[in-house]
This record gives sequence, structure tokens and C-alpha cells, in this order.
Amino acid sequence: MAYASLATGILLAAGVGSRFDPHGLQNKLLARLPDGTPVVQEAAHRLLLVVPQVLAVVRPGAEALARVLNDAGCKVAFATAAERGMGASLAAGIQASADAGGWIVALADMPRIHLSTIEAVARALDGGASIVAPFHDGQRGHPVGFCADHRDALLALDGDSGARSLLMSQHVTQLAVDDAGILRDIDTPDDLRDI
Repeated sequence: MAYASLATGILLAAGVGSRFDPHGLQNKLLARLPDGTPVVQEAAHRLLLVVPQVLAVVRPGAEALARVLNDAGCKVAFATAAERGMGASLAAGIQASADAGGWIVALADMPRIHLSTIEAVARALDGGASIVAPFHDGQRGHPVGFCADHRDALLALDGDSGARSLLMSQHVTQLAVDDAGILRDIDTPDDLRDI
């Protein structure tokens, strides 16, 4: 590990993934990448290389997913209100790590974010930025960093828009990165081949 962030990582892994499997038989986060690694394990691994303390947020009943995340080195929190959307899951993660000095929020279905991008977000946040987000070709991606000043606003999140309103209402330190991985998530089985 070249750089160890002072922030706590939040890995959001509580979604349903209905576009991946409309029947709900396969959790997309446990699907395997071409090298055989589960999607969620790769996303967790990359975040853990920069952010030594990572809290993964999963939905109740996702014990197999929780085991993979524990084995990867994450602590796990169950979001009892996960069905209300990403905002509720993020709020659960912040609640479970409320004493953190800041957070780097990543999505568990984005396994190809470059380590250099995660490190750049971490360095900016640890260096005093209030909110940090990477941008590729003019589009904001993940992970996103929040300083502790935003704790109350993050705890109040609910619904499916995540922290979008906070990101639009505050000054965001924008990091231009040459990393399309900040925009590429796994939504369908075809995305596993294209990643």
C-alpha cells in the first residue's frame, strides 16, 4: 500500500441488481469477472488498498455477500432500510461509522476504478477538501469523498438518489482523471465481459 487514507471507506453493496437478474436468483455482486474474482471482492480489494478501514453496507439476508466482504477485509453493516434506496444505505453506513473523520464512498458494482483514482480522492480529502469527486470526460463518477462536516447531511439521506443533492448543493473539488472505470458499473451479464 503506497498511501493509507485517514478516512473510512463505505462500500455500498445493498442494491438489488434487478437489471442483472430480473428474477432475483443471482446477486450481481457475487458474479465473477473474467479472471474468476467476484465483482464485490475486486471492488473491495481496490478500496482496501488505499483506505485501510472499509465498512461494506449490505441488505438484510445477504449473508453470502457479507461473508465474501468479511473475507476481503471489510467490516459489514446491514442496512435495514436498504429497500428505500442508496440514500438509506449510505446513511446506514455513516451511522455505523459516525466517529470517522471523513468517508470515501464507493459502489460495490464498480470493480475497475484505478487505484490512482482512489488515492487521488483520498489525498484530496485528507488534505482538507470538503467534498471530492473524480471526473472523466466531464462526467462525475465514484468514489466520492466527504469530510466529517457533512455527517449530519449524510445521516439524513434517504431514497434512491444517494448523495446527489449534497453533491449539487456544495462546492465539490473536481479531480480530472484518465479513468473510465469511475463511470463503469456492472448492470447486466454482458457488462462482465466488457469490463
